[in-house]
Amino acid sequence: MTTDILNERPPRLDRLQLAALAALMLVGTAFIYSARLAIESTAAAPWYGQNWFRQIVWYVLGAGAGVASCLVDYRVQARWALVIYWVTILPLVAVLVPGIGTTHGWGAMRWIDLAFFQFQPSEFAKLSFIFALAHFLSRPPDELRLPSIFFKSLGLLLLPFVLIMKEPDLGSALVLLPTAFLMMYVAGIPRPYLARLVGAAGILGVLFLADVLFAPPKWQIQVQDYQKRRLLVYFGRDYSPPEGASKAERERLRKQQFDDSHNVRQALISVGSGGLTGKGWQHGTQKALGYLPPTVAHNDFIFSVLAEEKGFAGSVTVLSLYGVILFTGIRIAGQARDRLGKLLAAGVVALLFTHVFINIGMNIRIMPVTGVPLPLLSYGGSSVLGSLIAMGWLQSVYMYRKGY
Repeated sequence: MTTDILNERPPRLDRLQLAALAALMLVGTAFIYSARLAIESTAAAPWYGQNWFRQIVWYVLGAGAGVASCLVDYRVQARWALVIYWVTILPLVAVLVPGIGTTHGWGAMRWIDLAFFQFQPSEFAKLSFIFALAHFLSRPPDELRLPSIFFKSLGLLLLPFVLIMKEPDLGSALVLLPTAFLMMYVAGIPRPYLARLVGAAGILGVLFLADVLFAPPKWQIQVQDYQKRRLLVYFGRDYSPPEGASKAERERLRKQQFDDSHNVRQALISVGSGGLTGKGWQHGTQKALGYLPPTVAHNDFIFSVLAEEKGFAGSVTVLSLYGVILFTGIRIAGQARDRLGKLLAAGVVALLFTHVFINIGMNIRIMPVTGVPLPLLSYGGSSVLGSLIAMGWLQSVYMYRKGY
């Protein structure tokens, strides 16, 4: 027994994944620093008041939170999964209350102003949903065949989904769907249930798009005007003037459509103009001259800044770093010794992949603009904290894989 104790090795971290995370944080700092040049007021501010330094602060805080979520056995944390789920639902409700929720940009109420921090509840609701669903589905396979388990899983999904849609934040809400589907598939929910879920979601999605894009205004589902315009721009549909509209009104709509497509158009130009190796760090002209708006260059469209300044080579490097994190996450899920660890790792991987796919997709116009951040690269405290906590869970599953 004494020999066994002496020979026992302490849990090891997945160093390859940690190296990729560190590299992404360095890249994020570098290109947020570069993007600051497009904002005169920010560029002239003291170094401690600039976005790149604030991002470093969030990296440090997020790393601390990630270490905490890593060192505590994920099975111990799972005992509080449903409690944390309901705790994160409360801010999703609070953010909809006038006077508590604050608006940025398009007018969506997605943030709670804490003076020192713009707290975005949806980023943490995604995490609590993953843990709660993983905990709920980590039950004997025979129980998963019961219809009640499937419908309760949908209930766990629909509550945050509907509340996030009410903000409205279509991108963050849609991220939950593939994440939940993959977790249910990995858990062993019967395939007929999943097929019906995908079929129903697909039909509703097609009907929604058909209504927004083709139905007369009085028959259309009520969505935020900016959401409708984003969809029209993505699908190449002209803004329809009301009946009897004057020439001035038609001209105004044409100009508005041109303006609404500006960000995506300039992002495409940024990506395409980078060539093989780019124009050089801090030498990107699209953001320096203001063609890529300074309000989005450091967050939603940070990938376009990187692609312009480091070209195809830099873009592939960043995608490779994400690939390392995703494939090591899949490996961790495969090595997990219990259902909870496997489901938790699968959920984190699905969430990360969906974020990366949607954000880079909207930079190259294969996805509509939704405001989904690029994990660890886009500027934002809530996104960074959430991403690093999720990475801590992956490391926890890896560390304690032999202790089950």
